[in-house]
Amino acid sequence: MECVVLAGGLGTRLQSVIGLYPKCMAPVNGKPFLHYIFSYLQTQGCTRIILSLGFKHEVITDWLQTEQWSFAVDYVIEETPLGTGGGISLALTKATEEDVAVLNGDTMFRVDVREMFAHHIAKNAATTLALKPMQEFERYGVVRTNEEDCITAFEEKKYYSEGLINGGVYIVKKAALVAKQLPEKYSFEKDYFEAYVHEGKMYGFVSDAYFIDIGIPTDYEKAQEDFKTVL
Repeated sequence: MECVVLAGGLGTRLQSVIGLYPKCMAPVNGKPFLHYIFSYLQTQGCTRIILSLGFKHEVITDWLQTEQWSFAVDYVIEETPLGTGGGISLALTKATEEDVAVLNGDTMFRVDVREMFAHHIAKNAATTLALKPMQEFERYGVVRTNEEDCITAFEEKKYYSEGLINGGVYIVKKAALVAKQLPEKYSFEKDYFEAYVHEGKMYGFVSDAYFIDIGIPTDYEKAQEDFKTVL
């Protein structure tokens, strides 16, 4: 199992708390957030991680020198910011598998990735998104699916009483993405998900597993408490 982790984010909204560091290196109980993502992927049977790096990449590569994991770790470095899509496409140039898991480096969504892979293969999906049921929210957009789990629409951020959100864990069929011939710099959400959802090849995998996005200070502080017991 190969996994791409997007680890080049600046963490603008966290600068007041963590300073000028990549979001994935924000310390949680004395360890970088990336440590917890690696630990989770280790439990899922990941055999190789490809990090997509950008801002302050040397902070991450220096940390990797001090670590030992059961999987191999490789990385690519964006010389200029390529957007979420460009970062994924660059990392996939180093992938050897046809279907690759992709995770956001500032989100922890503890889905069963092996079950998600099985769902992805069974549906012959171009891309499978892990979807988290949520109530009373306005920070996220909603993902609509039909009775076959096929994604039919991505709706904008606003207040929702309930709905399924994009949890930031994907399985991508590499050939299907490459076939779109997207530019070097692009948004995975806007230029791939939203632009091609009408083709009916994107599927949802619903999970109510633990989820947190540390992109804002309040949830970053919540992670300090949660990770004492959740992980």
